[in-house]
Amino acid sequence: MMDMLADKINLEEFEKDYHDGKSYHRRAEQFAHKGHHFSLIFNIAAIALERYLVALCDLYGIMPQNHNYTCLMDTLEGIIDFPPALNEEIRSLDLIFGICSLENYHHGAPESSDSKRILSLCNEVRQLIDQIRISSIRAAFENNQGDL
Repeated sequence: MMDMLADKINLEEFEKDYHDGKSYHRRAEQFAHKGHHFSLIFNIAAIALERYLVALCDLYGIMPQNHNYTCLMDTLEGIIDFPPALNEEIRSLDLIFGICSLENYHHGAPESSDSKRILSLCNEVRQLIDQIRISSIRAAFENNQGDL
């Protein structure tokens, strides 16, 4: 079954997006620890969260319609059992960015509490990334490479 799944998944894309998510997340935490401005921390962590969510899409072989938080959550919530509060918190980030409307574009300013909140969201989403599934998919790809 995993071999069929491996056919639908672009492991290289997953690895890149997952690595990017971890890198941005780590950098945002470093900035927070060093006392950098909360808006910088928020913006870096926002990229990390988006990369984690895209990596989850990659891991399940699905393509989101868009990369805003609402579209990513719409894509993922049918596949992954997100806690309702986490789902709502992630979706609420689109209110800060105002991404959905071209006519009434609004880019809100994050507050200090938002930087702490988004770092927490990054940690929660990272915990949802199934390491056993990743190992199984990597093994399936290695087995398929040996068949070539």
